[in-house]
Amino acid sequence: MHLFTLLTLLPLAAATAIPQSPPSYQQPSAPALDSVLIFDPPSNYTVPRTLYARTLLLKKTNTLLATWENYGPNNNTFPYFPIYESTDGGVNWSERTKVYDQVNGWGLRYQPFLYELEEDIGDYAAGTILLAGSSIPDDLSETQLELYASTDGGYEFTFVSHVARGGVALPNNGETPVWEPFLLTYNHELIYYYSDQRDPAHGQKLVHQVSSDLLAWGPIVDDVAYPTYDWRPGMTTVSLLPNGSYFLTYEFYGAVEEAFAVYYRLSEDPTKFDDAGDGSVIRAGDGTFPVGSPYNVWVPSGGENGTIVVSCGTEGDVWVSGDLAETWERVATPEKTSYTRSLLVEGGGGTVLIVGAGVLNGEENNVTASTIDVGGL
Repeated sequence: MHLFTLLTLLPLAAATAIPQSPPSYQQPSAPALDSVLIFDPPSNYTVPRTLYARTLLLKKTNTLLATWENYGPNNNTFPYFPIYESTDGGVNWSERTKVYDQVNGWGLRYQPFLYELEEDIGDYAAGTILLAGSSIPDDLSETQLELYASTDGGYEFTFVSHVARGGVALPNNGETPVWEPFLLTYNHELIYYYSDQRDPAHGQKLVHQVSSDLLAWGPIVDDVAYPTYDWRPGMTTVSLLPNGSYFLTYEFYGAVEEAFAVYYRLSEDPTKFDDAGDGSVIRAGDGTFPVGSPYNVWVPSGGENGTIVVSCGTEGDVWVSGDLAETWERVATPEKTSYTRSLLVEGGGGTVLIVGAGVLNGEENNVTASTIDVGGL
């Protein structure tokens, strides 16, 4: 759910699914970063200026891409998703392109997500860069989850397909928006995960749809849907673990521990998280747990099981597990707290890049990047 809207207005598939292997990272060592500035908005930007950063590593060229919600001047009437690049591991950044709404005339407003196709899907070749996000008009009266694609390395994006359409962009029970996309390839199809408020039985639930050509999308499938109406899971992120399980994190308004505690589920099939039980809170040995707007990655460094790293929206720290989510430890990072931060594995698989774009209603928000060395934890 996108809490900024509330605060601002009050302010061909295989027969048997075979899990993919975790990716093999062979990139050069990544430089250590401590709050490197990616983008500092000019003074005429609208509060919160920037929010909801997401990143992608183009492995063939070792180029980093970053995007975020961009609250430009003139009250953000026709927003776009900026795409910035770094060719030196995140030390220096420059603008590569701007992606505008090409079909609705509304603007690309909320929750961008970057993804590189790992295999050919339909007419789109492996290496195609996908951009998901929500197109929303200036009055926030509708939400439309979209898919754009770039076949030239992220310099030019073109509209591909509409995925899901919803109502007013407010995170209130009874409203019907769709938002917070996340993409994953599985069983030769693209999974488009998102948060869905359209079901009258649920204030919000997590769902997905799949496509074998990026043009036509299958039926809505529940991933996390609780029986209590006002329990609101949100913000799907999924990683593949080395034992073949898929690891899903989400914020959970309704959690016993605290509103928006971060929960996880494990499944051997990333299209069947709804069969994986009610989920478990991530809790470190010291009793602390992450709260709000999570993101997770699996890192091949840190032991025979690698390391799961989970970020949240209320702490600069991350929570890590070296035993496939059995136990957790809280670890400090140099990156600032942001409403939701992206995590990205680079540098031979031992470095995690953390990128944040500020907090809700932040008057001084900007986009920054830091790293942690997971192998050295």
